Amino acid sequence: MSSSERALSRRQFQTLALGAAASGVLPQMTHAQPAPRKRLIVDSQIHLWKADTPERPWVKGTVAQLPEPMTIERVVPILDEAGVDKVVIVPPSLEGTRFDYGQEAARRYPGRFATMGRVNLNDPAEKDRVPKMHEQANLLGARFFFQPSAAKWLEDGTADWFWPMAEKIELPVMFLTIGQTPLFAKIAERHPRLPLIIDHLGVTIEAVQDGSVAARISETVALAKYPNVSVKVSSTPLYSKEAYPWRDMNEPIKRVFDAYGPRRCHWGTDLTNSFDRGSLKQRITHFTEALPFLSEEDKDWVMGRSLLEKLRWA
Repeated sequence: MSSSERALSRRQFQTLALGAAASGVLPQMTHAQPAPRKRLIVDSQIHLWKADTPERPWVKGTVAQLPEPMTIERVVPILDEAGVDKVVIVPPSLEGTRFDYGQEAARRYPGRFATMGRVNLNDPAEKDRVPKMHEQANLLGARFFFQPSAAKWLEDGTADWFWPMAEKIELPVMFLTIGQTPLFAKIAERHPRLPLIIDHLGVTIEAVQDGSVAARISETVALAKYPNVSVKVSSTPLYSKEAYPWRDMNEPIKRVFDAYGPRRCHWGTDLTNSFDRGSLKQRITHFTEALPFLSEEDKDWVMGRSLLEKLRWA
């Protein structure tokens, strides 16, 4: 650009500025605004499964939560649309003790998926497998749902061998019971290096049906005194009697959050168990926009950071 062109540009700018000043509107300098920071979103529980086939049969008597299989190909677009970064796969009970499909998802999408494993506590052969579980690729820990048929194992000594073995390798353990959460107080106290994670606020659909949700929440809150216990604030739409944003769940969530704090609460969906109750995006905004007691820093921890820290998932 020549000196005369630069001079002309300056005169033009001065003319525009004088005119703007006369009108009371001064020219504004524009600066590029930084892009909004994206919050890390980690779902602490989804299920994946393939169809029931002779090559991959389901456990007899089990029923899937949805009519069609929830495959890797089906779930990835759902996660992409909602903006979920990472997912912990909890193998469904219809798969028995298999968790290879979760490992397949992790191999196909490195860093995005990891899986929990399953252990049959009344099978003596499992005592040889558990010590090496933490060495298996993309496996973060073990998960148990103590349904009525297995609940007695918590009291009759059947499960006693597992807790010290899991503590020795500091294997994170997710668990859900039907009204037996208090039994984990002794486990947490005796095995302080064993990471224990209560599923779904400690609530099951049975608690909704018999009106004992508040009692189950109290049991969960009581375990907060043990530093090795944390809780998944997950599956909340399933327990709500309202439509989105499920305001009747605010108080139970707050009670748990107040007891455990942001670094021991882990957001999650259990999406397939309440697929028709709300979109994945709504389940995110429920926590990021509809819970006034959570600060922005709290949301960072609850929506992802706390779970990665608890599971030591890089």
